[in-house]
Amino acid sequence: MIRLAVVSGKGGTGKTMVAAALADISGVPQVLADCDVDAANLELLFEPRRLTTEEFRGLEAARIDPERCRNCGICADHCRFGAIVRNDAWEAEALHCEGCGVCTYVCPMGAIRMELRVCGEIYTSATDRGNLAHARLFPGSGNSGLLVTEVKKRAMNLAGGADLLLADGPPGIGCPLIATIGGMDAVLIVTEPGVSALHDLARLVTVCRRFGVRIFVAINRFDLAEDICARIEDYCRKEEIPVAGKIPFDPQVIEAVRGGRPVTRSESPATDALRALRDSLFSELGLR
Repeated sequence: MIRLAVVSGKGGTGKTMVAAALADISGVPQVLADCDVDAANLELLFEPRRLTTEEFRGLEAARIDPERCRNCGICADHCRFGAIVRNDAWEAEALHCEGCGVCTYVCPMGAIRMELRVCGEIYTSATDRGNLAHARLFPGSGNSGLLVTEVKKRAMNLAGGADLLLADGPPGIGCPLIATIGGMDAVLIVTEPGVSALHDLARLVTVCRRFGVRIFVAINRFDLAEDICARIEDYCRKEEIPVAGKIPFDPQVIEAVRGGRPVTRSESPATDALRALRDSLFSELGLR
């Protein structure tokens, strides 16, 4: 099975649009994963039918046992994050707690313990283009990289005899991105003709190369600034990175997203370019 992640150096490049299009026209047995757990949007384009829902427990947070607490306030004095507050009794606010455990160490009564807190939910769903593993990280919660890893595990469990694992990854170069590309065979970086996009593309390439994955690039809305598009192509040529496709600006993309469907379900210049991208990329990956 080929494991492919669609990623981007910055938000707003059209990464999820491209991932959804590839999933829609792949033509091979596949399993899907939405690894952009901070803003999981792939499901919006495929009308998934929920199969399972489970809690995700990530970062530990302090919990004060009111029966054992003697209201000395030592824990609050030592909490550098201001997470321990006095209401009717001393309480640890989960959103402010960083899980350091200092309060458990200094409490003379042993009234505080660290507990894994619910940080989100993990889902598996069925779509007309294969099974989908996805998740939602609750606002203010951490450990998004760990949640991405759990999503990938669910996707592998759903894979069966699939020829392709297609993951919609997060933007940027942080922990969620690293968790996404670890263990992948290839990444498709979606960029756009902008100065900041070129800068972030170079940063992302540096990170991806440390994981030994094959790197391909797709340039979305390439015709909006053809001079910068040429600079991106020059960069890819120097770095020996194949440009698998160039997608023109197309109002049909906006209409498709508004309608909650992949753009490839209607004929348009963008659809033609995405089909060419699919053929070029899959040929390089040995998929038919």
